[in-house]
Parts: sequence; structure tokens; C-alpha cells
Amino acid sequence: MRRSDHAINDYQLVRDRERRIPKPNRKLGQADLICYALTATEEIKGSAKPRNFKEAHESEERQLWLHAMKEELEVLRKNNTWRLVELPKGQKVVGGKSIFKRKGEILGVQKTRYKARLVAKGFTQVEGVNYNEIFAPVVKHYSIRILMSIGNQFKLHLEQLDAKTTFLHVDLEETIYMRQPKGFAVDDRVCLLQKSLYGLKQSPRQWYKKFDDFLIKMEFKRCSYDSCVYVLHQENYLYLLMYLDDILVASCNKCMINDLKSRMNSEFEMKDLGEARRILGVDIKRD
Repeated sequence: MRRSDHAINDYQLVRDRERRIPKPNRKLGQADLICYALTATEEIKGSAKPRNFKEAHESEERQLWLHAMKEELEVLRKNNTWRLVELPKGQKVVGGKSIFKRKGEILGVQKTRYKARLVAKGFTQVEGVNYNEIFAPVVKHYSIRILMSIGNQFKLHLEQLDAKTTFLHVDLEETIYMRQPKGFAVDDRVCLLQKSLYGLKQSPRQWYKKFDDFLIKMEFKRCSYDSCVYVLHQENYLYLLMYLDDILVASCNKCMINDLKSRMNSEFEMKDLGEARRILGVDIKRD
């Protein structure tokens, strides 16, 4: 027998090994293990979120989920996100669905909140038909670190804002038809989108273009090395960094920051988060 034959015969496959028999944890009795399993199952069941309208409608919390959906649709209606039209012959229709989220209670601040966000099924879009360009830049991490360094050196005020319903502010360049939200359709017509919607492939790009136009009109200068870094120089410097809906502003002049916040609020719905404490997973601590 050749050497190679010995090597093959001596090789032990996983299937040939003796199966290991798992042993129960000696610290816990059988009754304890069953009790733990039932408790864990109950917790998972209680925290489960609906995956679609059918599950939300059949849920024990259906009234809360339905109320959340109605609130979302009311916001979209006020924003003139779409108008109902007959579907033209030969036109493609994009699907839509609701994403459900339960925000936990913050003791003494807010109760548990039920949120339902209507999103478009962007994966059903066809390139060249209902979307073209989709690239949207975001701020680079080293730009954030550089701003932190400048802020530390020159003792700048560093504050953070969050743009609410970010993509709902922007107009669309393409013609997009979407089915009416399930459970809330009034007839057989479809939604002709007039504003962008979460889930659409071009939504981030359209938001960036709108926000960029707003800042340029305010005489901000866009950085040539990072398209999401802007600088305004008047009496003092004001820096702005954006990552989609997360916005950092820094300046030694508090009045410039407040003026920027006021002008942004007049154009967009912004949430003032005050002093920056966390951005893109980076914790910001002050001594």
C-alpha cells in the first residue's frame, strides 16, 4: 500500500466521530429550565413587531398599530406626498408597505410609542423607468474626527440636529406610481408621488440635493475634499457636517448657530438635540 493510501485511511471524517451527548446544566433543575424557556418565549412574543398589515390587524395591539398607521398617513397627506390618479396604460406600479416599530418607554419622559412608517418597495423600481441617478454622498468619518479636533483646540460649541421625515421634504424628478397603502385604499386608483418617500432608490440623492441648495443659498462653501462638509465665514467660522438626517454644527459664536437653526426650521422640520453627544456610533464626552 502506498503512503498516500495510508493517509486517506487514517483521515477521520466528522460523520465518523462519536456524537457528543449534550448534558443539562447541573446548576438548574428540569423545572427551572422549563420555567426559563416559557419566560423567554413570553418575552419574545410580547416584543414581536408585526411584519405586515395583516399581522398588525390581527395583533392584540391592533388598535395601537392602526392608530400609528393613521398618524403616518395624515402626515403624508399634509405634506402632499401624492395625489390619486388613474393608472396610465403601460405604466409600472411600485409597491408599498408599512414598517412597524415600538419605541420603549423612557421613565418620566415618554410612554411606549407605536410607530408605523410607510415605505416604497424600491426593489420593484426599474432603472431608466422610475429611477436614474441614485448616488448620494455622506460625510467621511475622518471629517468628523477633524471637526472634533478643531472644536477641542478652539473650544467651539458643538451641537447636533436631526432632520425629521427627511426624505418627505424633497420633490421627485421621475414619474412614480405607487399602490395605495394596504387597508386604507379608497378605490382602484394609484398614488402619483409628488414628494419622495422612504424606500425609493433616489430618495437619499434628492434629499442631499435639496439640502445642498439650501446651504449654498445661505452662502455656505462646500468643501472640495468632502461634499458633506460646509463652511460659512462671516464674523466667525461656522462648520456644518451632514450624514443624511444627522447634522453637526460647530462655531465659537453661539448666535451664528442659533440663527442657522432658526433658518433651517423655517425650511425643514428639525429636531434640536442640543450639545452633540453621539454621532455615527462615536460618543462625544466633554471635560
